[in-house]
Amino acid sequence: MAESMYDKYGGFETVSKIVHGLYEKIARSDVLQPYFENVDMQQLMSHQTKFFSSIMGGPIHYDARQLTEVHRYLKITQEAFTEVAELLEEVLEDFDVIQEDIDTLLALVAELKPQIVQG
Repeated sequence: MAESMYDKYGGFETVSKIVHGLYEKIARSDVLQPYFENVDMQQLMSHQTKFFSSIMGGPIHYDARQLTEVHRYLKITQEAFTEVAELLEEVLEDFDVIQEDIDTLLALVAELKPQIVQG
C-alpha cells in the first residue's frame, strides 16, 4: 500500500504548519483580506487543518458537503479562489512538497470550486 501524503510529509504537525503558512500569506493578500475580517482565525485554521489532513490521506475525516453552506454568503470570486490556489502552491513549495503531490492537491481543491465560488 502506498504511503499517504499525510504520512509522507510528517502528519498532523506538518499539515498544521502548512495551513498556518497559507494563512500568513492570505493575511498579506489585498484580494483575500476582506474575506477574513471578523473571522475566528484559530477556528478556521483548525477546520482547514482537518480538511487538508483528510485530502492528504490522513486519518481525519472531513465532510466536504458543508462547503457550499459555509461559503454561500461570502460571494467568493474566481479571482479570490485562484489567489488562494496560488498561495497554497507557494506554501507547499516552501515545505518541499514534490510537484506531483502539489498538482494532486491543487486538483483536489479545484474539484471543490463549484461549492466555494459564488460570486
